[in-house]
Amino acid sequence: MRTLNRLKLGREVPKVLFYDNGSEFTSQAMDLWAYRNGAKIDFSRPGKPTDNAFVESFNGTFRAECLDTHWFMDLKEAKQLIEACRCEYDDNRPHASLGDRTPSEFASESAASRALTAT
Repeated sequence: MRTLNRLKLGREVPKVLFYDNGSEFTSQAMDLWAYRNGAKIDFSRPGKPTDNAFVESFNGTFRAECLDTHWFMDLKEAKQLIEACRCEYDDNRPHASLGDRTPSEFASESAASRALTAT
């Protein structure tokens, strides 16, 4: 929940949260967070990872470029290294699916575009 709360500070809460059927996403806490923030929850079909291909692509990249390349000595180090990988992925690495922009650039441009159309 902390990550979702942190993300909503700088971005609009999504209208729909699309999850796989893992236990981490079927908890009452996730359901309550979605309800309190006006988001609907939609689950992918069991055994159909193509329902959420962007997440599956990210998961493969995250495993190959972060989890498989680091040996975590403790939880503190894991959090630091994973956060560094997240920052690299979001702030420094262009994504072809976003027109060779970083996710941060794409989000900023999208927010600016929404602000212009709202006025």
